[in-house]
Amino acid sequence: MPPIDTDRRALLAAAAGSTLLAGLPGTARAQGSWPARPVTIVVPFPAGGGTDAFARPLTAHLSHKLGKQFIIDNKGGAGGTLGATLASKATPDGYTFFMGAVHHAIAPAMYPKLEYDLERDFVPVGLISSVPQVIVVNPQKVTARDLPGLLDYLRRNPGRLNYGSAGNGTSHHLAGELFKLQTKTFITHIPYRGAGPALQDLMAGQVDLMFDGLGSSAAHIKSGRIKALAVASAQRAPGFPDIPTAAEGSVPTYQVATWYGLWAPKGTPREIVEQMQSELKKALGSDELKATWTGLGSTLPTLWGDDFGKFVNDEIKRWGSVVKLSGAKLD
Repeated sequence: MPPIDTDRRALLAAAAGSTLLAGLPGTARAQGSWPARPVTIVVPFPAGGGTDAFARPLTAHLSHKLGKQFIIDNKGGAGGTLGATLASKATPDGYTFFMGAVHHAIAPAMYPKLEYDLERDFVPVGLISSVPQVIVVNPQKVTARDLPGLLDYLRRNPGRLNYGSAGNGTSHHLAGELFKLQTKTFITHIPYRGAGPALQDLMAGQVDLMFDGLGSSAAHIKSGRIKALAVASAQRAPGFPDIPTAAEGSVPTYQVATWYGLWAPKGTPREIVEQMQSELKKALGSDELKATWTGLGSTLPTLWGDDFGKFVNDEIKRWGSVVKLSGAKLD
């Protein structure tokens, strides 16, 4: 065999090294092959709710930019906990993520026998959006045109009105209970299997009002099918400057936000979680989604990874206190 010159030897060694590296676990991911197939986003509520309002434009954007389909799988039921349970048991291969909400920070205080633990069974990816709760009424059923008018009616007619929610233990439910606690009024709670069905019945006149996330109510407020009396935030919401705050309507302490976040099942490769974070940051920084988020009354998120996880931990503690103070129970 003829001798191998030094340059050729170096090239052969480099090629052999590349071949060996290609066979090592994680190398394909490091080379950016994710996603190699469709990615499922489990949304634990029926279509048409607040989570959907943000998940659908986001997944459409990611599908277009990454060249693989990001598919929403709506799994509603039990105040969002059914879908969370299913997502927690998904194979942690980077092809299933879970888009939950503030409801999942409330659930531990409302559902003592959950089959998952939000902090133990998931990896926090990032905050997707945050919108204030909005008090909305069916204008044909409720004659009040502002929050003071609603309060006056409620105090003169305790129990005459009801409010729909996305289900027991959701932010809609607890926002209503907190409102009743702070205003010393009584409104009957009617739980649904998601914000979408509750909104449909609000517009149909089957329920009188809702304490909804602004994202899911936005289009119906703009169309005039429901009327917004107040947002539960310190400032008026982006994109909705005409809706007064609850403080302007004489309930200064009433502040409730509905936020939505993304998690991965525990065990999902760290590099895929980091790549998803990177893609989310680019998507949410795009002019297209900035305009969509503003139109839904949302601020742009700034919490990622561990910072998002700490935020969720604080929210679990906060809502646990609200449940205890309000005496909220599963209806």
